[in-house]
Amino acid sequence: MIWLTWRQFRTQAAVMFAAVAALAATLVVTGPQLADLYRAAGSGLVDQVSSSDQTLYYTGLLVVLAVPAVIGMFWGAPLIARELETGTHYLAWNQGVTRTRWLATKLGLGAAASMTAAGLTSLAVSWWSSPIDRAVNGGGATDTYFPRLDPVAFAARGVVPMAHAAFAFVLGVALGLVIRRTLPAMATTFALYATVQIVVPMWIRPHLSATDQTTVPIEPGGAPISIQEGAKQIVAHPEVPGAWETSQQTLNAAGQPSTVPSSFADCLHTESGPPTLQQFDRCVADLGALGYKQQVTYQPADNFWALQWAETGLYLGLALALTGFCAWWIRRRVT
Repeated sequence: MIWLTWRQFRTQAAVMFAAVAALAATLVVTGPQLADLYRAAGSGLVDQVSSSDQTLYYTGLLVVLAVPAVIGMFWGAPLIARELETGTHYLAWNQGVTRTRWLATKLGLGAAASMTAAGLTSLAVSWWSSPIDRAVNGGGATDTYFPRLDPVAFAARGVVPMAHAAFAFVLGVALGLVIRRTLPAMATTFALYATVQIVVPMWIRPHLSATDQTTVPIEPGGAPISIQEGAKQIVAHPEVPGAWETSQQTLNAAGQPSTVPSSFADCLHTESGPPTLQQFDRCVADLGALGYKQQVTYQPADNFWALQWAETGLYLGLALALTGFCAWWIRRRVT
């Protein structure tokens, strides 16, 4: 059964691992030069990265983020759906292979290959990007590069991509079992996986590890401030290298959560165009004089691995739950 499953699966696996090998070879060639530059420049590395290395940085991010989705769509969804669609599963079941063994072999081999492909890709990209990550965590500018805890970079670093791949693969298999049509299962897998990848960073990941808070005064020359929603909301950007800001709250003079007073929007209002820098500083100073401050909640850079392991456990738990669902469905609902 293992041999037959591998025969059916080997073409997709060969294509994926060849692409991973090509990416890894490119990174191995260029990585040592980037590491040498970091040793010489420290956090100033972010201002000295060449355009070609900058392109590799973003390419690596995109590839690691895409691998689990591709695995779910092109490995997981067709794995069972294609056999149910064509009826070839009856051949195996009539040869003395139980449904549970048939499913377990396919899931086990596919999940192992999925986690290996995602793990190797993440390992190569994380290693190559580590000088830039250390430079950003050391206080380097983040205008161009992401801190490791940023939702975009976090999912492309460490061990989390392996769990994402396992979840995406089993999700595809489960949807293939239920839908029993290859193309609809592939499309649904992509849609659901993308939804989960939006929901987790926004509402779940911020709570997987204890956060820190800092309160910064609202004043000219203080922490950089941006204005949103027509001056009804203030966002402060304190200098906390490598941190991921998860939420903000404006506090009044009594230290209680408050909305931004309407006087601030009135102060910034002009008849034509945006306010001048001098006007903006004056309005910020007036707001600070009233005692308003900004409370920023964030995940510090040191929480990176705690969040990595917590999210890895979350996704592996979801994958195991879906595996149990697949086992139940194939015994009870597939004829």
